[in-house]
Amino acid sequence: MSAASNYLENKVLDHFLGTASTSAPANVYLALFTSDPTDAGSGTEVSTSGTNYSRQAITFSSASGGTTSNSAAVEFSQATGSGFGTVTHFGIYDASSAGNLLFHGALTTSKTIDAGDVFKISSTNLSITVA
Repeated sequence: MSAASNYLENKVLDHFLGTASTSAPANVYLALFTSDPTDAGSGTEVSTSGTNYSRQAITFSSASGGTTSNSAAVEFSQATGSGFGTVTHFGIYDASSAGNLLFHGALTTSKTIDAGDVFKISSTNLSITVA
């Protein structure tokens, strides 16, 4: 199950109720978390220090029925050092670092990413649903 962040909820309300306009980001990025990022974006993203982790660009198909999924596989670089840890959640951001959390959710199954491992999400395996 996925959820919109507080930031995105406010942008959608302002835009569609006419109080402010917004535009889509040029690119969106997949982030991995070791704890729930929550609507406020307060979770723990995988450390970039000595792990070879960085957010990865992700693309989505056109939404239908309030749902969309990634239109191509997303593969992270091979983990180094102590690895990424146990990845439990994902986030979709509007920037490759910092930026604003747009959507987040729990992975179906947590995955421990040790040094030498590669984390990959196959095409159509990450879904975003707005209810």
